[in-house]
Amino acid sequence: MNKRGLTAALLAGLMLAGCGADNSDEGTTSSAVAPQAARQDAAGGAAEEKAAAPAAGQNVPAEAPKLAVDQRSIVYTGSITVRVDDVTAASAQVTGIATGSGGFVSGDERTSGDGSASANIQLRIPADKFTSVVDQLGKLGKEESRGISTEDVTEQVVDLDARIAVQKARVDSGRRLLAEAKSLNDLVMLEREVATRESDLASLEAKKRRLDDLTALSTITVVLLDPAAVRADGDEPTGFLGGLLGGWNALVLSMGVLLTVLGALLPWVLAIGLPAWAVVVAVRRYRRRTAPTTP
Repeated sequence: MNKRGLTAALLAGLMLAGCGADNSDEGTTSSAVAPQAARQDAAGGAAEEKAAAPAAGQNVPAEAPKLAVDQRSIVYTGSITVRVDDVTAASAQVTGIATGSGGFVSGDERTSGDGSASANIQLRIPADKFTSVVDQLGKLGKEESRGISTEDVTEQVVDLDARIAVQKARVDSGRRLLAEAKSLNDLVMLEREVATRESDLASLEAKKRRLDDLTALSTITVVLLDPAAVRADGDEPTGFLGGLLGGWNALVLSMGVLLTVLGALLPWVLAIGLPAWAVVVAVRRYRRRTAPTTP
């Protein structure tokens, strides 16, 4: 072999070695890039799942934000019992207090009999006037009892707001898909889905309106009693005195029933009993006169 042939063989060997090195480098690079791409895809999928988490977790209650007391949603409920001289006049005053504070009467139940009268009136009052209205009601007469309760529904309000926003977005997306439906099957399926989403949205909005109503208007139950009325929540004596009073009331009731029965029977006794007694007496006298005398 001459020098030119040897030189060509060496160059060919170097070129083959370079190509093998390039191929091995590319394989190494590809094997190194593949796990990195897989990691990036996994990271992207996790990011997408995190982004979709609020929409998928719409039923999870949202945490209530840290708000001041005057910014929270509070439901106020109260009851008060007042003994007054005139139940009718006091009821008119209660209505005036409710109307003057921007509220209204939502229920009015009155009873009278046996020389006593009482009234049970329910009021819906703006929440910011709740305390002042209860104080005014207590001044109508002698206040006997008062009860006030509160319920913080801020977390429920925030949760409903988030769920309503997500449900509105679902309804809008369903309507867009419905407008793009190409086949009858898709149209029927999408119409059913949109109807279900709209129904869920209406239910959430109804719950939200209910909470808004309870937080905006407080409920107060007013019980008015005249001096002779007996409270229905059990202020009668218990124990020995309670048993003695119950026995006396039962005896009085039984005597009243017995006298009622006797009063109903007395006319019949006078109308039938007296003539029968007179007939019996006359028969006895007649028998005595006609009976033979013994020697």
